[in-house]
Amino acid sequence: MDLKTLFDSMSEEQRNIQLGFDTATPLTHAFTSKRAVHAGLSGRPLEKDEAQRVWNELMQQPPVPGQMQTAYIHIPFCQTKCTYCGFYQHATNQDAEDKYVDMLLKEMQMAADQPRFRDGLIHTIFIGGGTPTSLSANNAKRMLSAIQEYFPLANDYELTLEGRIHDLVPEKMDVWMSHGVNRMSLGVQSFHTHVRRQLGRLDDQDTVLSRLEQLKAYQQCSVIVDLIYGLPDQTMDVWMEDLKLLEQSAADGMDLYQLNVFENSDLQSLIERGKVSPAATTKEQALMYEAAVKYLMKRDFTRLSAAHWSRAPRERSMYNTMAKAGYPMYPFGCGAGGNLGGYMTMLHRVLPPYEALVEEGKKPFMVLMKQSELQDFSNYVISSLERGVLNLDTLIEMDAKLEDLRWLLDTWVTRGLMEYNGVLYRLTTAGGFWNVNITQTVIECVQYILTGESTLLHENIAAQNHGGRPKDHPHVGGGHPEGVAKHPQGAGGHPAGVAKHPQGAGGHPAGVPKGHPEGVPMGGHPAGVAKHPHGAGGHPAGIPKGHPEGVPMGGHPAGVPKHPHGAGGHPAGIPKGHPTDMETTRAHGTVGHSPFKKNI
Repeated sequence: MDLKTLFDSMSEEQRNIQLGFDTATPLTHAFTSKRAVHAGLSGRPLEKDEAQRVWNELMQQPPVPGQMQTAYIHIPFCQTKCTYCGFYQHATNQDAEDKYVDMLLKEMQMAADQPRFRDGLIHTIFIGGGTPTSLSANNAKRMLSAIQEYFPLANDYELTLEGRIHDLVPEKMDVWMSHGVNRMSLGVQSFHTHVRRQLGRLDDQDTVLSRLEQLKAYQQCSVIVDLIYGLPDQTMDVWMEDLKLLEQSAADGMDLYQLNVFENSDLQSLIERGKVSPAATTKEQALMYEAAVKYLMKRDFTRLSAAHWSRAPRERSMYNTMAKAGYPMYPFGCGAGGNLGGYMTMLHRVLPPYEALVEEGKKPFMVLMKQSELQDFSNYVISSLERGVLNLDTLIEMDAKLEDLRWLLDTWVTRGLMEYNGVLYRLTTAGGFWNVNITQTVIECVQYILTGESTLLHENIAAQNHGGRPKDHPHVGGGHPEGVAKHPQGAGGHPAGVAKHPQGAGGHPAGVPKGHPEGVPMGGHPAGVAKHPHGAGGHPAGIPKGHPEGVPMGGHPAGVPKHPHGAGGHPAGIPKGHPTDMETTRAHGTVGHSPFKKNI
């Protein structure tokens, strides 16, 4: 049957999840909530011995001529745990850090001897976490020196180090800037001291602004600031102040991420126990997103992707762009995600098995997945909509049957989520906010048209929508600047928490790391499978930035999504019940930490 007939035959609940609602207020009511951290397809896990064999064969092949490549390096240590983060792995410990860097360098050296890596070029590297800047100056020097020695760097390479403001001290910055780092991505989240302290951040507003200026004074790197909207006590007025301070700061680029409140997360527990104020609902976040877009569009900012903006020529955001488009990504480090030659991977997230496998001279897989046969279609859809556009003619050239997508896209045009100029479908502001939902539905429809398989991904990532809040709560009512009017129905509308697909479409209870081969598909923030891989695109709060799933980039640190139909089984070596226990994961990118996240 064609797409229209398929949607007509669906239950009302499933149709509303995938197609959305026909409403006069699409920004706040087109969907009930965000239904996935990152869009993507499912993959098939390989057995442990097969995984090593396949990876070794891939690494013995020559690189694809002319193909750009990326690398994601994961540092799994943090000094403190942020309340919204689902990707915390290990507290900082100097002995553990020293040993970890030893193993990381050994893993890098193993790759340096393999033709696929050695004879190509690495154009972008993202060092995500965790909190990479928490490394001691000496260990940072060791790691960065190893990159220069072992990686075949292109002469215009981009090397991003992710970190936090608290680590911006001269002893460390001197090392980073003298050893090849040319891009810093910093998780500010909010400039407001009270909002920051509730998240577990250490520095006040004045310190944040001062240290950004100190980093900028080196004139050796692009300075990127990440902000999150929808945080507890971050009213619309506070959010607008964050944007003004961002404009006044030393930032060359910025990421604006929507807060994901995961079920059973520390943040949700604190909210339920009354320890912190409720986070903004999805509808309230939509208004904050619209206000931010209007603010930045009126000023000297250039939009590079769904969540990323630039105002300086040195900010290219190459890694995130390549991750979303599915370029090869080599993973290094405990919990890293990547993809290569039709396979995606997440490396062990626990230090002992990671270190033991590296000692044996093996790639420390937690899982290696065969990507979907439709991965090229998925990569095109994700990378295009990440830029806010989709050329249906390109998809039709890939397979003529995809003409059937026109009905879906035209439906969203009539509903105010897209515009069509005769060549491109372009997301409206409302469509930009619902980017992940729209992207996931397009991918699922491509899969149905080409294979006849109908699936539905639905994750529990909007716990803030459950229950009520006091009438005097700061998120209720109050200032919508720059002409952003509150919908007459307020935060009302469709009840939060549409049930999962009856066949058990799994989810990532703790999200996908940003930056993770975002989950790349690269793909990563991320979760990542992260993001990254580490949205409205990009690396929502809680997804490790740069993580390969971050994109569907990168891994799923706290639970790789199950296949909607529950196919597959537990990959070799992953005990049932393990936090990363999975059946099948999205092949959209990687299943490990990558460039799409924000947890530092």
